[in-house]
Amino acid sequence: QVQLVESGGGLVQAGGSLRLSCAASGRTFSNFAMGWFRQAPGKEREFVAAMAWSAGSTYYADSVKGRFTISRDNAKNTVYLQMASLNAEDTAVYYCAARAGSPRVVVALSWDYWGQGTQVTVSS
Repeated sequence: QVQLVESGGGLVQAGGSLRLSCAASGRTFSNFAMGWFRQAPGKEREFVAAMAWSAGSTYYADSVKGRFTISRDNAKNTVYLQMASLNAEDTAVYYCAARAGSPRVVVALSWDYWGQGTQVTVSS
């Protein structure tokens, strides 16, 4: 059974940084894509960043490009989202996701597995 467990959310001031972690278990993820999505109150879940577990290519939403970085630690089976220069518009519940196949998929419904989410709140 695939499990994705996020951690690292919290309250941060505008301009600050946070690092989210996603511990993955339950299978081998070498052929999987790993991604981060977020959902603000009253809004749809939106793509943030993604990467193929076995490859180095990364993909970002325009709204976070240059500020967020997705990475992985193979030894720990963990994916990270390093967030910098945070602003109020980044406030949301952040979800880790996994899918078999390409990471270049921004539609949430096309991702197979989800974590429970972690709240990020940016105060202005």
